[in-house]
Amino acid sequence: MTLVIKFLSSIRGFVLEQNGDELRNWLMVEHDVPSIYFEMSNELKGGFPINSPALENLIDKSLPQEDNVPEGKGSPWPGFNSFIKEYLEYWRDVDFADIVRLHSRLSDLLNSCANALANPTYGTMLLQTSMSLSESLSKLVMNLTRQTDLLAQIQGDMTGEESGERKSIVELAADIIQKIFTSCLTDRSSTRWSEPKGKKVAVYLFANLTLKLLFACDKSRLAVQMFTNLSTSGPALSLFPASQRVTFLYYLGRFHFDHDHYLRAEMCLAEAYRECLPQFQKHRRQILTYWIPANLLLGRFPSWALLQRPEAVGFADIFFPICAAIRSGNFVAFHQALNLNRDWLWGKGFYITFLYRLKPLVWRSFTRRIFLITWQGTAGEGGNRAASLSFEDLVTAAGYVQKLLEGYVPAKPAARPRPHSVSKLLVKAVTNSAAGEADADSLLMPPPGGPRRLMPSEGLIFGNKRPDLENMESVVAGLVYSGLLNGFIARQQKRFAVEGAKKKGGNAVAAGWPNPYESILERFQEAHQDALDACDAGEGVDPPGEMDDVPGWVRTPP
Repeated sequence: MTLVIKFLSSIRGFVLEQNGDELRNWLMVEHDVPSIYFEMSNELKGGFPINSPALENLIDKSLPQEDNVPEGKGSPWPGFNSFIKEYLEYWRDVDFADIVRLHSRLSDLLNSCANALANPTYGTMLLQTSMSLSESLSKLVMNLTRQTDLLAQIQGDMTGEESGERKSIVELAADIIQKIFTSCLTDRSSTRWSEPKGKKVAVYLFANLTLKLLFACDKSRLAVQMFTNLSTSGPALSLFPASQRVTFLYYLGRFHFDHDHYLRAEMCLAEAYRECLPQFQKHRRQILTYWIPANLLLGRFPSWALLQRPEAVGFADIFFPICAAIRSGNFVAFHQALNLNRDWLWGKGFYITFLYRLKPLVWRSFTRRIFLITWQGTAGEGGNRAASLSFEDLVTAAGYVQKLLEGYVPAKPAARPRPHSVSKLLVKAVTNSAAGEADADSLLMPPPGGPRRLMPSEGLIFGNKRPDLENMESVVAGLVYSGLLNGFIARQQKRFAVEGAKKKGGNAVAAGWPNPYESILERFQEAHQDALDACDAGEGVDPPGEMDDVPGWVRTPP
């Protein structure tokens, strides 16, 4: 009996017993397999040439469809036989040194497996095989994305007129795996909210594999449709094992992080971290890598206790300098903190996001600091004077900081460095604001070779542009609009007026500079209430979910 016939005979036995585990163990596709697979490959090359019907005839003879199938048993079906034919042709034609052709053959094989899996009666036995083949294709695709020469051979010239219609190899692989995901999602072996059975048990396994591929190749935007399908008809995530829940929430959190929904990202990553057991330090560290930045962008800083955990080793050196610069409103320290770990931040995709989206928090602390320096309180002759911040004082202080960013140094440095030495210089510059720029200049000396030419992102406003009244008004207006400041702009007086000080017991600082996270959460709640009101008013708006609803995260209904 030839190896091919023995192989088909064994496959038929596994199908009759519906033994999915053994099917996966036998239907291997990678190069590190027992030598008997290569012997079978040689036999296929010699006995079953391309375009010959001999192989298909042998498969149909060896894997006949059973007419009377006992309960609990299985039977080959046309889609399965087509898949086995594709599998044997794969081993007949495979050349592991030719990665371009290998990618094509493996993609075709997985697609054939996906078609066979769609069978409503027996397709479930191919779940394990589908996962194994999907993992192999994903690994190959991720390897190819790092080899530009081979990638060009597969994708061809993408500069032509039809380039916008062509899909990358990542998209093509994700489409095939999502085809399997859809088969699992639409399986009717169990209802949506009941214990998953049949192919539904693998919904999040294939979702996670798709997400792993997309994120590894920087194509997370392609996951939108999958999350939409899950939100519409997906089973509750809580019905699945913890490992699948943690992995899915991690990727869902990263997806929302990439799309600037930091509150949703924080909710997903927080839950993933809570459910990930302490012994899985590598996984917990991966979650923390994105959970901490999500909180930073919401105005919440990591505690020292969190950063002392084993999975957070080294994070204190990265994030504490950034937090300290934000708290103090120190733009010089902020840029230094980002540049200190620029390579790591850039590699994770945080650098540009931090540079632009954390700057409003630095401005908030900066304006608060200037207010504390310049405001004289409500006591004395001006006791009834409303708390406010002068834009002219902001211009003077900002002009001083701008020169520090350009490389200027204090003209008379303190004999003994003190923690608040910069604050003292700032006080002097601001209290002499009537002299304007001249006072700031008198405190600083230009660097040798002249001021440093700043990149647009490195300056307070734009590169080397000097801050003026119009700039400061725009900055404050943006902070008010985003909820980081509470008050209004008095344009004629050229001041920012604080609102709500009486409600805070006369504490103008607490009233004018609310907690950033609480402000962001309040704005989110207001937007949610506005959506509810629009729905009640019959404006054709779909009703929003609960406040803690996250698109893509399916929870068990109450």
